[in-house]
Amino acid sequence: MFYDHQQIEKKWQKYWEDNQTYKTSDLTDKPKFYVLDMFPYPSGAGLHVGHPLGYIASDIYARYKRHQGFNVLHPVGYDSFGLPAEQYAIQTGQHPAVTTEQNITRYEEQLRKIGFSFDWSREVRTSDASYYKWTQWIFIQLFHSWYNKNTDKAESIETLIQHFEEKGTEGLNASQNDKLNFTSEEWKNASEIDKEDVLLNYRLAYRAETTVNWCPALGTVLANDEVKDGKSERGGFPVFQKKMMQWSMRISAYSERLLQGLKTLDWPQPLKDSQEYWIGKSQGAQVRFNVEGHDEIVEVFTTRPDTIFGATFMVLAPENPLVENITTAEQKVEVDTYIEQTSKKTERDRMADVKNVSGAFTGSYAINPFSGEKMPIYISDYVLMGYGTGAVMAVPAHDERDHRFAKKFNLDIKKVVETEEDIHEKSFDSKDSVCVNSDFLNGLNYNDAKALIIDAIEKKGIGHGTTNYRQRDAIFSRQRYWGEPVPIYYKEGMPYTLPNSALPLELPEVEKYLPTEDGDPPLGNSKTFAWDETNQKVVATDLIDDQNVFPLELSTMPGWAGSSWYFLRYMDPNNDEVFAKKELTDYWGQVDLYIGGSEHATGHLLYSRFWNMFLKDRGYINHVEPFQKLINQGMILGMSALIHRIDGTNKIVSKNLASEYQTQKIPVDISMLVGTTDEIDVDKLKNWRPEFSNAEFILEEGKLITEREVDKMSKRTYNVVNPDDICDEYGADGLRLYEMFLGPLEQSKPWNTQGLSGVYGFLKKFWNLYFNGDVFEVSDEEPTKAEYKILHTLIKKVIFDIENFSFNTSVSSFMIAVNELQKIKCNKRNILEPLAVIISPYAPHICEEVWNLLGHSESIEFEKFPGLNEEYLIEEEINYPVSVNGKMKFKISLSAQLSAQEVEVLVLQNEKMKEILEGKAPKKIIVVPKKIVNIVI
Repeated sequence: MFYDHQQIEKKWQKYWEDNQTYKTSDLTDKPKFYVLDMFPYPSGAGLHVGHPLGYIASDIYARYKRHQGFNVLHPVGYDSFGLPAEQYAIQTGQHPAVTTEQNITRYEEQLRKIGFSFDWSREVRTSDASYYKWTQWIFIQLFHSWYNKNTDKAESIETLIQHFEEKGTEGLNASQNDKLNFTSEEWKNASEIDKEDVLLNYRLAYRAETTVNWCPALGTVLANDEVKDGKSERGGFPVFQKKMMQWSMRISAYSERLLQGLKTLDWPQPLKDSQEYWIGKSQGAQVRFNVEGHDEIVEVFTTRPDTIFGATFMVLAPENPLVENITTAEQKVEVDTYIEQTSKKTERDRMADVKNVSGAFTGSYAINPFSGEKMPIYISDYVLMGYGTGAVMAVPAHDERDHRFAKKFNLDIKKVVETEEDIHEKSFDSKDSVCVNSDFLNGLNYNDAKALIIDAIEKKGIGHGTTNYRQRDAIFSRQRYWGEPVPIYYKEGMPYTLPNSALPLELPEVEKYLPTEDGDPPLGNSKTFAWDETNQKVVATDLIDDQNVFPLELSTMPGWAGSSWYFLRYMDPNNDEVFAKKELTDYWGQVDLYIGGSEHATGHLLYSRFWNMFLKDRGYINHVEPFQKLINQGMILGMSALIHRIDGTNKIVSKNLASEYQTQKIPVDISMLVGTTDEIDVDKLKNWRPEFSNAEFILEEGKLITEREVDKMSKRTYNVVNPDDICDEYGADGLRLYEMFLGPLEQSKPWNTQGLSGVYGFLKKFWNLYFNGDVFEVSDEEPTKAEYKILHTLIKKVIFDIENFSFNTSVSSFMIAVNELQKIKCNKRNILEPLAVIISPYAPHICEEVWNLLGHSESIEFEKFPGLNEEYLIEEEINYPVSVNGKMKFKISLSAQLSAQEVEVLVLQNEKMKEILEGKAPKKIIVVPKKIVNIVI
């Protein structure tokens, strides 16, 4: 029977949509299971075949859990704010909302075509005002919260105000920007503006001057992961370090909890390692050094206070505010020049560049509080303002980077940890030795010396032992248009939140999407973006009088804001009263399975955990961690096609002749390849780009052969394969099976369209099991034990594979089972019905069709997954190979129930064995039950 995949797939996709087959109910006594894919950004290019890999895997698992009787939540939505739509708006004037809507429509068409079992009724979009109303609401909760270190959780700012009313700062243990000291009387007597200023020091969402990655060409601040090699990832524009007033989120307050929480999660270890490194916990001491001739003090954090006698110079971050004050007139030009150079590097670039040594001398000296020696103070880009205090005491004998710096600038190197190595040639960084040249620390090991020096530091009143974290507070403002407006207005320079009744604060219309002529963010172009405090509404900006009408915040939220809580909104997506009902967040709880790329390790995944913990602290939800199990899918790589152009000419030479010339490789569109070969169609190439229309071609046997390379699938290398084309030719079920068949989910693997013919052939074989010629024919005859064995062998394998996410080996097992059933011409209902259910999570369209043909009026989706009966897997007979002196002589079929001794007796009684033995007794007999018999004569 002809397998018409196009007709079948259209039919069932329409059925699922019309019948809302995958719509999830909240009113059920079934156990829940929450399966989620990482939030997609709807780009203009649409999907390529690499994108659905994780979606297919999560869809298989969601369908499998439905078969097991779970109430499955498997939603979809779009992280629809983002720079690409805004850049397109700047170039064309088209509103980002229009571009985004077009992109989402395209994405949805493609996703529906692949047959995903999403609950489309729960779709959310971060750029919809009904959604970002609640993103703004969460921001307001963060603004009105502080972190109480005594209770180790976030609390309402009202409890902090109460503490100030009663005790001032006495006994306060809070996460803060600066350590403040005042009495309750001083608090009570302070003005409202001063009180607000103090509270900003403690709020979890606060405004402060911060060093940021500023991209003038894009007119916005960029996150570290949006910058590569000093340029913006989008557009390749230069990025500079700049100090700006920015909104920040106090994620640092949660560093320890984020670290400890990793122990409770079933996540890939490399991902956990990335978060641990990013959080960067270290224990040591905070120490203050006096600066000769200045009132300034340099404070450092060091994990090796035991080496303080070996500290021979100091290094400050170029952006450290002390630099300006302590730099001498003679050194000012050199220092300013160096600061300018450093501003062109991101923190990530500075951390990654461990080989290059650079710096500038400030002209000032610090005094070592224990040795009394003068320590020249330098600045260098290897010291970061965001880690510790933005200053280090350099111990070149025992730190590799300090050692390189000392050698470069000819600074003292003093051994203070015993070693036979020449510390002038190489630093000795080990802790497995004892202190030397260190006065009262001499002879002590690392732990004892560290404890004693911290005690001495505290007795001198110059510091204390402490734990430090590398993780900085997260910058929360972007100077762009296409993002969530921040629900803040300014009165006398102080930020105040809008009332909840004013939410959502919607994005205003603007004439242009670039910053204003005064350098304000694009929202500054709006003529209707001011807050009327009296009438509680947004009004025209020309009404601002700073009495009743006040300016609104012009920055928007970063790209990660909406994606930090979307998994909660899916639980109750249409609620206009709360972000999600408590009983629903209690029912759905954590995401049970989360699948997405590893690139989100230190961005989205950290921010989501932070927001989730905060909402738990404030009593809005009950679960601490958002994602219990997480899988990072690998990439599907493209096969690029490259032509060779002879340098300095417009001559294109075929691959196997290219070695005779100096050539440059140029990627070309793989759609121009001839069939499944590596030959490029020269006529298509000439029409593809003007530069090739008059090119000269040096061919081999009349053909232009390209070079093929495995590469990331992208528009830039013209190696993108559109899933729509695959669905048209091989079917969505073919695409789904092939993507799983390519290899383990977590690994990257190259795409090869030719490989689809094998999977498509399997689908045709599976389809034809149910037909006799063109007639649907299934027998109600009881299957044989052999047929049941094939079925239950498959059930056992598939259950194991799905539960261990080994989807590729399941597809192999399907092929084996279908081949075996085809060989024995099995058409028994009791085999083919469960077979359809087993394969349906992978290939739902074809399985729905055969299920329907089998006489079922309901979808296959909720049919119970076939149970495993191990009895069918018990071998009744074993075909034992019999080896004599290591050579296999014959096979003998014996009952699987026989003991080793019984097998031995029967083998010796066998006529063939008697001929071999010729009446002799064997020296040794080895029986491996159910495997082999070995005889030595």
